[in-house]
Formats: sequence, structure tokens, C-alpha cells
Amino acid sequence: MPRQLPSVLTPPDWLARNLRPQHDPVSRAAVVRAAVAMSLPLAIGLAVGRPEYGALASMGALSGVIGDTADAYRMRILTIAVPQLFGAAGVTIGAVAFGHGWTTVVAVTAVALVSGMLSTIGAVASVSGLLLLLNCVIGAGLPLPGAWWLAPLLMSGGGLLVLALALLAWPLRSGVPERIAVAQAYQAAADLLAASGTDAYDDRRHAVTRSLNQAYDLVLARRARHHGRNPDLARLLAQLNAVTPVVESAPAAHQYGRQHGEPLPPEVPAAVRRLADAVEAGDTGPADLRLPVPTHETARAVDHALAHAAGVVTGRAADSRGADDPVGRPAGLGVRAARSARDVLLSAGSWRYGLRLAVCIGIAQALVSLVPVARSYWVALTITFVMKPDFGSVFSRALMRALGTVAGLLVAAVVLAAVPLGRWDVAAIFVLAPLIPVLGARGYGHQTAAVTPVILLLSDVLNHQGTALLVPRLVDSLMGCAIALVAGYLLWPESWHTRVGDRLADTVADTARYVEYASREDPDAGERARMRRRLHRDLSGIRTEFQRALSEPPPNGRRAAAWLPLVVAVERIVDATTAAGVRVRHGAPRPSAAEFAQVVLQLRELSEGLRETDVLVAVRTDLTGPAGSVLEPLRQEVAAARAIASPH
Repeated sequence: MPRQLPSVLTPPDWLARNLRPQHDPVSRAAVVRAAVAMSLPLAIGLAVGRPEYGALASMGALSGVIGDTADAYRMRILTIAVPQLFGAAGVTIGAVAFGHGWTTVVAVTAVALVSGMLSTIGAVASVSGLLLLLNCVIGAGLPLPGAWWLAPLLMSGGGLLVLALALLAWPLRSGVPERIAVAQAYQAAADLLAASGTDAYDDRRHAVTRSLNQAYDLVLARRARHHGRNPDLARLLAQLNAVTPVVESAPAAHQYGRQHGEPLPPEVPAAVRRLADAVEAGDTGPADLRLPVPTHETARAVDHALAHAAGVVTGRAADSRGADDPVGRPAGLGVRAARSARDVLLSAGSWRYGLRLAVCIGIAQALVSLVPVARSYWVALTITFVMKPDFGSVFSRALMRALGTVAGLLVAAVVLAAVPLGRWDVAAIFVLAPLIPVLGARGYGHQTAAVTPVILLLSDVLNHQGTALLVPRLVDSLMGCAIALVAGYLLWPESWHTRVGDRLADTVADTARYVEYASREDPDAGERARMRRRLHRDLSGIRTEFQRALSEPPPNGRRAAAWLPLVVAVERIVDATTAAGVRVRHGAPRPSAAEFAQVVLQLRELSEGLRETDVLVAVRTDLTGPAGSVLEPLRQEVAAARAIASPH
């Protein structure tokens, strides 16, 4: 018999989750851009006899490569260009503060506070805050060559080179990423309908939520720049809006399939896939849905939703040009920027995170000012990456940073020992740079392993220390991880207590409002769609928070795992609410106001019970109603959720 490894050699679940690689898709174009954008500036610098200038531009390109994650071309302008402006400001502040002792410490700490607060706004602001602090730390820790304005110019130029390469195909592929995203939303809806009545339904529902989130983010981000009416964009948005009734009909189909053992006929998801192909191809020809004749209210709901979607996709529906816009147009960029700035300044959470980051950076800068540390700026750089709030658990990122640095140093040792200074550095960067987007899709530790040898190679171009850089890099990284763990994690109880319960309580309260709104005689379809979209976005965020909490060591990971059944129960409550509304709109008897009020009361009591404690507590379950009511499945899901929120 095969010998089994002792259990002590098996990593615990929380560590296994941290080490398990992700499987996000890798963009081949991004891989090519990384190779060209990071090697070309260095080659030019060597050609003109200024390799240090080329190395600075390549460092700037590195930030562009890390931020090169958007699909839509307009989003690339935001995710790459805007952070470069903050990066230029950061390196300028750092260079001015360089060599001024405690003034430098204060300046970098103040920048850390601003960076941390910026990071709580959103994705673009988060990357901007990251570059602001990173470049400030570099400017304050390294004697940069040339005049004060040269380093910001070179580093920003490197990042903008990535942007220029990313926009090369824009004239030929304008709108294509958005169209593909909408088509993928239709494909995800088809998979959801195909899974109705089966155990695969929950996973498919999560995939639909992710797909819709991505599609709306791409389309609405582009739409925010079009204050006039763009016919193609309006039609694309109408097509995306039209998939919402299809998705809303899926819970009713799933419910019916469970109760009667009759899944949807295969012609239904096949019809949605044909619509997806038409959206991706921009085809406006007649849609041959080939649907069977509906025989019950749920089938009629699906049939009606598909007929509407087909009319919009082919341009034959009245709202195919976007007249029916239930999601609503986003505010202008200026309005949103002012709103975000106000929210950040008045948010306790924003100040709290900014202070956490500032304390860690201040400790690091003070420590390296008092104790001689080689390449001391690497300590603060490590803290900056580890402490990003939207990048995952601080604990797991510190662990992955340490492991990734060790792996990267092994590669760097071989490269620094084998590659002579000069033109061979360009070849090495050309080979190593593509690994950043490739391994970045596998997880943070993998990305760190890819970035480390590239950074060390560029640093060697600046200071010619070769393998002598390896040990200081390891020591400084471990110091940064230790400071982040102690001053940014252990000393802040909120960082190691799961927030799943609070967020679930908010979502349950929003669900109660959703049910209450659905109880109206004639609710506005647009408002109902917006409420449902917000609920599913919130549930997606809770899932993300839950996965982060699971990567924490005991007892936090165990506490988070206890919430999973309730997370699933709340998702089913939202689905049951949607299914009830769909059935009523297609012929089922409308429940009384008292039935709705009873469910709303139970949901609000559940919400309050979840908000009052971090531990699941006993709550009253008293739900009865007429047999055969469309609210009966919803009552069952609410009762199940309240039973889960009880000690066993």
C-alpha cells in the first residue's frame, strides 16, 4: 500500500488557500506590451549612454504593466494614465524631501495618509494612491539622477508608453471589448437557464453576477464620456439592459424545475446563445429563437423575456436604442470626483485606513533613519504593497509577499550572476517582464516572484551592486512584512475580525426594502431593476470578503467559514423574491399586503440579529401563509436563513 504523509506535513486549510494559484485568464497582448514597454526604454538609455535614465523609465513602465488590466480602451486611459500623474507627484515630493532627516519621515508619512484615504474610493483611485506612495518612497530613498523634474518625466513616460501600446488597436477595435462583455453576459445567462433545477445553479448564478458587473462597468464607464447620444453605445446598453429580464426569469425557472422535476427545454438556453453570438457579431438580422410553446406561468416569463431580448438585439424593439434605461446614466466624472472627495473626507473608514497605513510607513521611515539599513526604501515599499485594502487580507499578503520575495530572489541570483551589465540586461528584461502579467493572474505571491528579479535588475543598472543586492532585499522585505503584520494588522482588531456578518446584515435589510417595494401594486420596473442589481453587487462583494476571511489563520478563518450557509441563504432569499415577482407579473395570484408585510418584518428582525453580534444567535421563526402562494418559497428561504442563524 502507498505510504501516507504524516498529517503534520499537510498544510492547514487557510495556508493551502493562500498557496493555491488562481486561474484568471491572461491577455496575450498584455504579455507582449510588458516585454516591449519595459525593455525598450532601457535599450534607448543604453544606446544614448544614459542607462540610468532608461532604468527609471522602465521602472515607470513596470507600474503601467501592473495597472494594465482593463479590457475597454477608455478604461485603459483611466487605469494607466491617471495613476501616472499621481506617481509623478509622488516622486517629486520624495525627491524634494530626500536627505532631510526627520522632515523626510514626516513628508512620506503624510503622503501615506493621503494614499491610504485615496485607496478607499475605487479601483482607479486605489492604483493612483499606490503609485503616489510608491514613487514618493523611491524618490525619498534614492539619489535620483538629473534635475528634479527629470525622474518624474522619465517614470511617467515609461508608464505612458504602456498606455500608447495598449491603445494601438483602438481605431480598429473601438467598442469591441464592450460588445464582447455584453455577449458574455448573454452566454452566462444561457448557462444559468441551462442549470435551472440542478445543483449547478448556484455556481452559474455567481458567474452571471460577475459577468453583468464587468459588462456594466465597461459600458457605463465608456458612456460617462458620451454626453451626447451615441447610437451604437445606446444600442449596446439597451442590449445589456435586455438581458436583465432573462436573468430575473431564471430563479422562477429554477424554482419550478426543483418543484416539478422539469428543467427548461434545451431550446431555451440555445436561443440565448444565438442572441449572444448576434451581439458579439453586431448582427441585426431576424432572430430565429425556435422556442417551444409555453405551458405554465414560469415558461411564459422566460418566453416573454427572450422575445423582448431578441427584439432589442435585432433592433426591432421600441427601446432598442436605449430609451428604456432602467440602470440609469452615471453622473459626470467631475460630479463623481467631487462626491468621492467629500465621501473620503467625511468617512471614518477612510481616515482609519489612512492612519493605519501612515503609522506603518512612519514606523518604517523612523526605523531606517535610526538604524543603518541597506536599501532602506524597500521596507516602506513592501508595506505599501502589503497594506492595500482592496488587494486582500493583510495577513495573507504579508505571507505571500515573503514567500514570493524568496522565490524571486532565487531567480534574481541566477540572473545577476549570469547576465553582464550592458545590452544583455535588455534581453533579460525582455524575457522576465512578460512573466509579470502571466504570474500576476495566478496570485499575489506569484506576481511578487515575477516582479522581484525585474526590480533588482533595474536597480543594478542604477547602482552596479550585482548579487550584493540580494540579502538587503530579503532583509528589508521581511522587515516590511513584520511591521505590516504588527502595526497594520494585530494592533487593529477590526482587521482580524471578519466583516461578513455586518455586510450580510446590510444586505438583508436591503432585501427587506426590495420585498417591500415589490409588494406595491405597480412598482417602477427601472427602480426594481436597480434595486436588484445593487443587491447582487452587494452579495458579490460579500462573497469576495468571505474568501478573504477564509485565508486568515484561526480563529478568524473558522469564524468566517461559519457564515457560509447564511451567505448562501441570503442569496436564495433574493432569488426567491425575484421569482415571486416574475410569477405575479405572468399570471400567478398576487399575495396580500399582509403576506408581504410578514416577510418584510422577519427579514428586518434577521438583519438586526446579525448586526448585534459576530456570533450566530437564536432568532424567532414564525412564518405562515396561504398554501400555494407565490411567497411560499420565499417564506421557506427566510425561515431557513433564520434557522441557520441559531446555535446548534
